[in-house]
Amino acid sequence: MKAISSSLLIAAAAAAVIALCSVAPAAAAREAPAPIIVGGWRPIKDVNDPHVQELGGWAVSEHVRQANDGLRFVKVVSGDEQVVSGMNYMLLIEATSGAAGKSATYGAAVYEQEWTKTRRLLAFEAAN
Repeated sequence: MKAISSSLLIAAAAAAVIALCSVAPAAAAREAPAPIIVGGWRPIKDVNDPHVQELGGWAVSEHVRQANDGLRFVKVVSGDEQVVSGMNYMLLIEATSGAAGKSATYGAAVYEQEWTKTRRLLAFEAAN
């Protein structure tokens, strides 16, 4: 797994949260959907989408497979996506520790190419 600095993950996750919270609901309802720009990052429209939640669960499972630390996926809190030859995702994930059951937030960078069934966990770090 490539190392990505935790400050980069935290900055990306914070930018996603700020972007999601900075648009007034009334203004967002009047605006046309943002066009898909290849290579550009955009907030994930619906983090409750089953695919996004499944991707977050996969990221935690893959991290546990590599680190053997017993984390358990709770939910994807927010995130950004980038269209490339596939999709890059920067996810802010809530997970609990297996032993203590304490909840914490983690940043995960995931690459996915659905048509080849390829997924790679690029980074996974505590966001706190």
